[in-house]
Amino acid sequence: MRKRTTWGLLAIALLFSSLCVGQASEGDKEMRWFSIESLNAGLDRPPEEVSRLTPRDSIRSFLELTKQQNFSAAAHLLNLSDLSAAEQREKGPELARQLAAVLRRGEWIDTSDLPARQDAVIEDPAGQNPQAGQPRRNLEIASLRAEGQAYDIRLARYRVGDEDPVWLITPDSLSPVPLLYEKYGPSWLEKHVPQRFKSTFGRLQVWEWVAIPVFLLVTGLVGWLVIRLVGVIARWLPSGSPSIYASQIKVPVALVVMTIVAQFLLNYVVSFSAVATTSFRILLITITAWGVGLIALRFVDVILLNVKRRLVGEIDDNKSRDERHFLTSLYAVRRGIILVAIVAVTIYILSQIELFETLGLTLLASASILTVLLGIAGQAVLGNILSSFQVSLAKPIRIGDLVIFEGRWCYVEGIFYTFIRLRTWDERRLVVPVQYFTSRPFENLSVKSAKMYRVIELALHLNADVECLREKFKEFAEAEKNVIEHHKLCCYVTAQSAAAQTVSFYLMTSEPFAGWEAEMNVREKLLGFIRDNHPEWWPREVVVTSQHDITGGERSANGPNPGAVYPGAGDSS
Repeated sequence: MRKRTTWGLLAIALLFSSLCVGQASEGDKEMRWFSIESLNAGLDRPPEEVSRLTPRDSIRSFLELTKQQNFSAAAHLLNLSDLSAAEQREKGPELARQLAAVLRRGEWIDTSDLPARQDAVIEDPAGQNPQAGQPRRNLEIASLRAEGQAYDIRLARYRVGDEDPVWLITPDSLSPVPLLYEKYGPSWLEKHVPQRFKSTFGRLQVWEWVAIPVFLLVTGLVGWLVIRLVGVIARWLPSGSPSIYASQIKVPVALVVMTIVAQFLLNYVVSFSAVATTSFRILLITITAWGVGLIALRFVDVILLNVKRRLVGEIDDNKSRDERHFLTSLYAVRRGIILVAIVAVTIYILSQIELFETLGLTLLASASILTVLLGIAGQAVLGNILSSFQVSLAKPIRIGDLVIFEGRWCYVEGIFYTFIRLRTWDERRLVVPVQYFTSRPFENLSVKSAKMYRVIELALHLNADVECLREKFKEFAEAEKNVIEHHKLCCYVTAQSAAAQTVSFYLMTSEPFAGWEAEMNVREKLLGFIRDNHPEWWPREVVVTSQHDITGGERSANGPNPGAVYPGAGDSS
């Protein structure tokens, strides 16, 4: 009895397991294709040249048949189930013709990118796609827009009874084809092109190889005319900000007008194959965004120029510290505006050409590799940009500051993203990478105030009258307009040797370069005074020929021996 019960339970378990396996098998089949009762009953049997077993074969066969004007055979690659049998015979070839024209001009399809397997399994050896290894029965081959709406062209896998499954363009994709054909159909120019020039040469038709250069020439001529016109307007405008702004936006305005004209021609006069249309579309979007961004940036530049001229003036360190600080902040704001504009324009371009959908997963999957490559290739550029923002925020230097960098006296003329432009004292321009500049020690002569002490040193004989020199120095220094704070003028003996003394003169000047000029003038006047009035104050070798020693204040009874020689630092007398 117990054995019979055991065998009964085993039989029931086997029955349920077989039922489950059968249901799973049926469910798995349903995931591989769409089961339908009939397919294109209104059409004849498909000719041998029609290949529909894989997505790649279906689209390739459709494009080849329509290229040969065999639209009746190409209709077998469409699922016309929404049409009656009579409508399938009548409208099938016309739908194939219109869809071929839409695909040729609307979106460039590379059949090599389509699956070559019957089940359209996603093959991803790297394992980065979460759907890798799963069969598909529906996939998108193109996405087109018309009247502000997006329409997808899709392939689906269908099976009738026990026949082999085939890949066909879905009925939902065929319903908007007439609407898409109105937008992407043959242009006015193409309708007048003789049929013999519509044969394909490479990826384009023969007539397109002639029309594209003419198209570029026409748009280029429009741009040249716009540049000349804006130049004339700039000369007509009153001098100042309007004329400056107009002269700076000639090229950006020309680029924007060229893109508008080119888009008009593409919409109403001529249309090219998808490979050319896609390239032109990306190029026009990029040029438009770049041109508008440049126009906006030039507007900001003119505003900053007016502010600088009104509040700051010329770039030098004669201005107060606050004014130079403000000018540096203006340039920092400009760099920030440029950075924001570049990011905004880049996002706009990518969104318009829909690269986020097609490249998003790839970029995210390759983020680590891309980061390493950018870190290596762009290290210098990124380092300079970060250093530029560091300089703008910390402000160790400002626009107009006078610095001594690697032994050169320079004004800071501009702080840019990747370099600093310095104006040397002899009016040359020294361009230094920002990162290199910040990594080297430099002396900022204007960090607090532009005024500066200058020192004049004269080596004179021990008999030189320092008090007399002090009075003359004050007289000469006070006569110089660039010498300030006269109460700080001073004169001291700062060194002495056996036959000479060093007299140092200190004066305060308004700024370094003007101080250098004042120092040279006072030095020349002091030397002239000594030369004309007291030549005996020059250092020299002194030969004593009498009992009177000119270095002494009084005659010494026990004077030096005649003929004694006292060493000095100059010529013998």
